[in-house]
Amino acid sequence: MNQQLPVIVAGGGIGGLAAALALVRQGFSVKVLEQSPQIGEIGAGIQLGPNAFHAFDALGVGEKARSRAVYTDYMIMHDAIDEYVVGRIPTDEAFRQRFGNPYAVIHRQDIHNSLLEGATETGKVEFFTGSRVEGIEQKADSVTVTCGNGTRVTGQALIGADGVKSVVRARYVNDPPRVTGHVVYRAVVDEKDFPDNLKWNAASIWVGPNCHLVHYPLRGGREYNVVVTFHSRQKEEWGVTEGSAEEVQSYFQEICPKARQLIMLPKSWKRWATADREPIGQWTFGRATLLGDAAHPTTQYMAQGACMALEDAVTLGEALHVCNRDWTRALDLYQHSRITRTARIVLSGREMGRIYHARGVERLVRNDLWKGRSPARFYDAMEWLYGWNVGNCLTA
Repeated sequence: MNQQLPVIVAGGGIGGLAAALALVRQGFSVKVLEQSPQIGEIGAGIQLGPNAFHAFDALGVGEKARSRAVYTDYMIMHDAIDEYVVGRIPTDEAFRQRFGNPYAVIHRQDIHNSLLEGATETGKVEFFTGSRVEGIEQKADSVTVTCGNGTRVTGQALIGADGVKSVVRARYVNDPPRVTGHVVYRAVVDEKDFPDNLKWNAASIWVGPNCHLVHYPLRGGREYNVVVTFHSRQKEEWGVTEGSAEEVQSYFQEICPKARQLIMLPKSWKRWATADREPIGQWTFGRATLLGDAAHPTTQYMAQGACMALEDAVTLGEALHVCNRDWTRALDLYQHSRITRTARIVLSGREMGRIYHARGVERLVRNDLWKGRSPARFYDAMEWLYGWNVGNCLTA
C-alpha cells in the first residue's frame, strides 16, 4: 500500500516544481503543498549557467525554458569608480561547445512557468495552495504532514523545498540564519527607459567599494533587470520590504556617472536584507529531506541559487532511479552527492561578495586578478561549476 502513496513536496517554487517533475519521471505521483494562496513566483531576473539547461533537459522542459531565455554574448565586470574592465568572458559558440549548453538570463516567472507547465502536463502533480506545513509525523514507511488550514496529507516521503525560511528545516535542524548586512534592491525597467549606452547583450556587473550594480536584458530585450547591492549602515533583519530611491542613491556617491544611471531608473524598488546559513552535513531525516534554498540558502554572488535547486531535483530523481526507488538508500545517496557542491557555492558566494566590494589596496588587487586571462583559462576555472550534468550528478 505504501507504494501507492504520493510523494509530498513542501513548496511550489522553482525547487519544488523541479522536484515534482523529477519524481514524476521516476514513476511517482506528487502532492505539492504551497503556503501562498496561488502557485506563482516573485522576483526579477536571474542568470542561468549551462548546468541549469542540463537540468531543464533532464526534467523534460528544456525547450520551454530556452524559448523564454535571452542568450548573452559575454559576461563583463567593470570597476564602478573608473570603468576599468576587470574581466570579460565570452559566452559565444566556443563557450557552448565547451559546456554543452549556453549562458542565459531570464525572468524568474518565466522559469517558474516553464516548470509549472511541465508539471501540469504530466497529470500526476496535484497542487494544494494556502497549505503551510506545520506538523510532520513519520512512521517507518510514510510521512504525514499537517498544514495550518487543517489539511493532512500522507505520503511515501517528504521533500522540503519550502525556501530560505523552511519549516521542514526548522523542524529537523532549527539553525539560525546568518544575516549578512548586505541589502539588495531589485527592479525591472522597460526597454524604452533604459540608457542606450548600457544596452549590452551581456550579464554586466559594476563593482565598487562596499557596493555593486548588475544589469542585463530580459524577455527579448523588452525589459532590463537592474540589481543594486550595498553594505547597510544599520543593523538589518532578514526579510523583504518596500525600498526607496533616496536610500539607494545615498550609497552610490563614489561611482562613475555611467554606472550611476542605473540607480535613477526604477520607479519602484523591492528591498531584500540578505542572509544565508552555515552549510550542514545532513539534509535527510528518515523519509524527509531538504532541497533548494531549504537545504543550502546562499547569497546571490555566485548567481547559482535557482541553478542549484534544479540540480538538486535532477540528482534526487537519479538517486531514486539507481537505488530502485528504495527511499533510505536513495536519500542517503542524494545528500552525499549534493552537500559538498552546494556548500562550495555558499562559501564561494561569501568570498565573491568580498571581491566585488573591495576597496583601497584590496580593490587594486581585485582589478589585477584576471588581467590577460584568455577565454580558455576562464572556462577551465569554471569547469567545476558548469561541467555538471545528469550523467555525472551522482559522482560527487
